[in-house]
Amino acid sequence: MALKATQIRAGQILIRNNELFRVESVDHVTPGKGRAHVQTLLRNMRTGAASDVRFSSDAKVEKAVLTTVEMEYLYADGDSHVFMNSETYEQFPLPGELLGKAMDYLLPNTTVKVLLHEERPVGLELPNSVTLKIVETEPGLKGATAAGSPKPATLETGLVVSIPQFVEVGESIEVDTRSGNYLTRA
Repeated sequence: MALKATQIRAGQILIRNNELFRVESVDHVTPGKGRAHVQTLLRNMRTGAASDVRFSSDAKVEKAVLTTVEMEYLYADGDSHVFMNSETYEQFPLPGELLGKAMDYLLPNTTVKVLLHEERPVGLELPNSVTLKIVETEPGLKGATAAGSPKPATLETGLVVSIPQFVEVGESIEVDTRSGNYLTRA
């Protein structure tokens, strides 16, 4: 599927030189002199290498056609992670480098959507927020309010987020998977 460069959005998967690239960031630049262009940061989904790519505004790019399959995360097996198709019960190992930071939000038995390109897994689509338990944080300051300074907390997946002073170890919180920010107590 062909797109104009001005239709590129962060998170899309593009095909360039027979390789898949995830769009990390997009900036539409309109200089005072010269022609407008679209500046992108693309990450190669096979190698993980990032590169800055500039497209003219009227350039055509190919968007990858992806299908989604609902799968359940089961367990880690060395450098790979095993997922099970919710309909067929088939199990698939996915390499850790393919999943990237998504593993900061996944616990066993979490249901996610696995993105497939030509029957090959290329990434995950996480829910917008997940509930995780706090395993380590410093004690809150007496009389601290929600508007006070935040403190770091380590969650059960190893992710470190900033939380309000009144949240304690053992509590569950909701975390935004798009930004990695604390949302609320669960």
